[in-house]
Amino acid sequence: MLLENINSPQDLKKIPLEKLPILAKEIREKIVQTVSKTGGHLASSLGAVELTIALHYCFNTPQDTIIWDVGHQTYAHKILTGRNKDFDTIRQFGGISGFPSKDESVYDTFTTGHSSTAISLALGLAVGRDLAKREEKIVAVVGDGSLTGGLCFEALNNTGHLKKDIIVILNSNEMSISPSVGSLTTYLNKIISQPIYNRFREALQNFIKTRIPKVGSRMLKIASKFEEVLKGLIIPGIFFEELGFRYFGPLDGHNLELLVTTLKNISSLKEPRVLHVITKKGKGYKPAEERPVIFHSAPAFDVATGAPKKDETLGVSFTSSFSDKLIQLAKKNEKIVAITAAMPEGTGLDKFRDNFPERFFDVGIAEAHAVCFAAGLAKAGFKPIVAIYSTFLQRAYDQIIEEVSLQDLPVVFALDRAGIVGGDGVSHQGIFDISYLKNIPNLVVICPKDTDELQAMLEFAINLDKPVFIRYPKDKICASLATKSEIKLGKAEILKEGTDAAILALGTMTWPSFMAADELQKEKISCKVINMRFVKPLDAATLKDVFLKFNKILTIEEGVLEGGFGSNILDYLNNLQLKNKQIRIKTIGLPSEFIVHGERNLLLSKYGLDKTGIIKAIKELFK
Repeated sequence: MLLENINSPQDLKKIPLEKLPILAKEIREKIVQTVSKTGGHLASSLGAVELTIALHYCFNTPQDTIIWDVGHQTYAHKILTGRNKDFDTIRQFGGISGFPSKDESVYDTFTTGHSSTAISLALGLAVGRDLAKREEKIVAVVGDGSLTGGLCFEALNNTGHLKKDIIVILNSNEMSISPSVGSLTTYLNKIISQPIYNRFREALQNFIKTRIPKVGSRMLKIASKFEEVLKGLIIPGIFFEELGFRYFGPLDGHNLELLVTTLKNISSLKEPRVLHVITKKGKGYKPAEERPVIFHSAPAFDVATGAPKKDETLGVSFTSSFSDKLIQLAKKNEKIVAITAAMPEGTGLDKFRDNFPERFFDVGIAEAHAVCFAAGLAKAGFKPIVAIYSTFLQRAYDQIIEEVSLQDLPVVFALDRAGIVGGDGVSHQGIFDISYLKNIPNLVVICPKDTDELQAMLEFAINLDKPVFIRYPKDKICASLATKSEIKLGKAEILKEGTDAAILALGTMTWPSFMAADELQKEKISCKVINMRFVKPLDAATLKDVFLKFNKILTIEEGVLEGGFGSNILDYLNNLQLKNKQIRIKTIGLPSEFIVHGERNLLLSKYGLDKTGIIKAIKELFK
């Protein structure tokens, strides 16, 4: 096998050009076999195999720099840059990351995971290179889905203006995560559907076949070459040319000889240029080609059939529970509309889309726009539900403040993947939302303990005339605590009475707190367990009662401690200014650091956010 002898791009360059397709086949087989066991971003990485080989074949990495936008297409890149032997550890705790990681390899210039950033980063590197009078090449690989992000346009505009030596590879596969949406993506995909283009093509072929049949075959080949030129002259070439780029393409992104030749030809140029390639998501693995959305971020699966392996975890996921309840509520309330930023399947809004297509809006990878758009809909009298992963909502922080909070508009935010997300790692852990939301005026922030409470909170939020954020994890609930009281603004729920200590639990930490209290009861330690429900507003009456009755208190949350829920509790206690009252209070949560990838329950255990960790923390309060 060719792959066995490749430990770096220098080894890749020793392979003759005509044998590179064999290497591409071997890489695909390795990716499929590995991801079938670990799960991961399969379809994107399979689609970018030839492009990755060509880039490392033509450029002198890591001296020359390749920046991968988002980075979920980089499995071949990892295999070719010294991580082949460790590739079976991808996304596993202690193993290699599923995204580019600056701490993992010199070939990963940046740790990436969010969209539309590559061209901005590349421009910064290019300006730095020129100021330092160096001559390395800089390449940014961008998918067509990333072009829906405004940051990408800002970078294109600035790069064209500065006329820097940068190569932008635009990889069009007609998909971002779900099928790309928006006028720009439609613009790109008009290449082979324009009436003027097809009329010309058919007329030319008919002319050659009927008028000059003896040389028809040769002429058709010539016409085919002309056709390639024509495609580039129509759209999208003009768009990039107007921005100050030289445009090349579109090319077959799976034709290695063509890719290598073209990259070598354009690498000597010194101006901004775009090389447009067309690839197929899931290339080489039929189930992924047929269902690229499912195999974008695939669970472990059976290679022979593509069927996901049986999930041994019992229970219903928060995402599924949210989806079902939203559809139920939308049937009764025609004012409910749903918005996603290119993640209908991931957020569970695909079912809403199928049931209420006229009330569903996928705005593409443009979270800031999604929030502004929702604010407009709310002002127009509708009830927008914005479903976004916690980590991606960070991209719309200013819009939350200015367009939602300042206007005090009743937008409901469903923050999926809040807390530990597992395999996607540092760029995707949804651990900062509590701290970045709790200080913003007018907002209501709530955390359900289980899927039943999530459904009750969603109905509560839709009926509340305020901006509401509901945060919940990527998890299944196999046991549920019966909700003892209805959801009321700023009111907690007492789950278990106790006399020795009080546990103030938030969201997913409520169930392990309840179990820990049961275990502690056997050791004659009686704990009161409170499901706090609300980060904002806090239940002041319940908290005051707790501080008056208990001198040993534990807070627990699945988020960063600094500026988080526990910090809120400490601030409240400080403001109470209780005299002659000594209270020992311990806060448990996540450290203010980037949490690495690994199985969710393993990471929760590592940071003491499980039954064992809670028991240990309570006992420390008694020392």
